[in-house]
Amino acid sequence: MKKGSKIFIITEAVLAVLVCLVAITMLWERRGRNLDQLSVIVADSDDTQWSAFKYGLRMAAEDNGVELFFVSTGEELTVEEQQRLIQTEIDNGADSVIVQPLPGAEEMLLKLERKLPVMLIGYAPEEDGVSDLPAVAPDNYGMGTALAEELLEDNGGNLEGKKLGILLESTASQAVLDRKQGFQDTVKKAGASVIWSVETGASGEWPADMTAQPEADCVAALDDASLTAAGAYSSSNDLQGARVYGIGHSTEAAYYLDTGAVECLIVPDEFNVGYQSLTEAASQLRELFYRMRDRTVSYTAIRQEELFTKENQEILFTMSQ
Repeated sequence: MKKGSKIFIITEAVLAVLVCLVAITMLWERRGRNLDQLSVIVADSDDTQWSAFKYGLRMAAEDNGVELFFVSTGEELTVEEQQRLIQTEIDNGADSVIVQPLPGAEEMLLKLERKLPVMLIGYAPEEDGVSDLPAVAPDNYGMGTALAEELLEDNGGNLEGKKLGILLESTASQAVLDRKQGFQDTVKKAGASVIWSVETGASGEWPADMTAQPEADCVAALDDASLTAAGAYSSSNDLQGARVYGIGHSTEAAYYLDTGAVECLIVPDEFNVGYQSLTEAASQLRELFYRMRDRTVSYTAIRQEELFTKENQEILFTMSQ
């Protein structure tokens, strides 16, 4: 073997040993503390839609022996504010963060990921169809499709001539856009037409009066805030008799299903969004060569008569925690 080749191999071996020593030292320093610290940042953190998610986080924190911090936030959270909150958590000793990504946050989150592990929940923002960060989320397009299929079931598989309205919290969220696409693709094939789509504006408030909208046969609400708004509109007959189908996971959503204001509810497994996201983050902190992976959680279609069945008791329980 040539002398140059020997020197190259020895150099590479020394560098590999140094990398291992640095990694072991970092792991040892972290284990010197009592518990690993994980911080969670979502918009409007006190809203009841996060109840099942928080419960899943708490259960996973107990099972994995980590310290959990749920950061308090308001309804309107900007990318800049989210970045500041994450940096504050890092300064306070966070070893990993679980984040609800905001539109336009991809570059910021990728930069932060160089400092500590970042896990996304709800959806993963993509560039060129690929996300560089792991995420735990339901199949948002699939939920939109499932919602449309429930509507089809109630109409004998034919929506020819049916007029539909859509409520959504904000088209800025890719998760909601995916749900809308799944719903529209399915109802269009069945002959229905979407005659209006209403979303919250910058204020986050819904219109006071929905009777100004053209009369629709059915209304699809594509997120929890939209579903609770649609339930309230339906209860006061502001939807002019339109039947409501929606996606939601709060006690308010279950209430409107129970009272008959909502025909069918698609419920994503938010408990597992919380449990799986924290478990993935804890595994990366605990296991030296572990890398967090994407996880897709399930969802369930529930009707009024099925709300209190044994199969759905666990879903209702997690919503109320």
